Amino acid sequence: MESVARGGTRWKRFALVMVPSVAATAAIGIGLAQGALAASFSISGQEFKVKAESLTGTNFVQYGSVATGKTLDGKDFAAPVAVSGFKTAKITNMCQSVVTPNVPFVGNVSLELRAGQDPNHPVEATNIYLDVSDLKADAEFTNIDIGVAAGELKDPGIQPGTRANPHGFAQRAEVAKLTGVEQKAWATTAGTFKLSGLSLKLHKGVKECF
Repeated sequence: MESVARGGTRWKRFALVMVPSVAATAAIGIGLAQGALAASFSISGQEFKVKAESLTGTNFVQYGSVATGKTLDGKDFAAPVAVSGFKTAKITNMCQSVVTPNVPFVGNVSLELRAGQDPNHPVEATNIYLDVSDLKADAEFTNIDIGVAAGELKDPGIQPGTRANPHGFAQRAEVAKLTGVEQKAWATTAGTFKLSGLSLKLHKGVKECF
């Protein structure tokens, strides 16, 4: 009986993790638009990976913050993050992956999401914030200010409801162009998130974007 109870809990956790992120993002966007939600939430205990051929964003801002949540074992934890925000963003050939470990009777299960593979129909987002722990890319910025106080960031500014020192280090630019993006993140929040050519697959074992 004990093993059945644990298995049921893990399956429930697995089901929650595997809800398509596009649906979750859409729900958050609707709530924000209606003023029903603060733009913060308890993060899951799983980082995810995002790979993209290119990301072009306007009104880029970046500052330090802390994301908090619980591990898959239900223990509290906190993770330092670099929050990257964009007023608008276009992403080409995007791949997102997350691995859920030790699913009963299955083992590791990987979720793979792809969108924007047609360069004429990229992924499009507005008021998007990315809680990033690691980023590799070639980057080009237009009219960049480095060393701005985070509280001076405007449109977008510091994400409402998140932890950030308004006197801490930040940077901003009118335009940011990133190519060859490989990113690890804890969370993504957007006002709108349009995923053209969406494809979502589950794989047994570990299958990540990079």
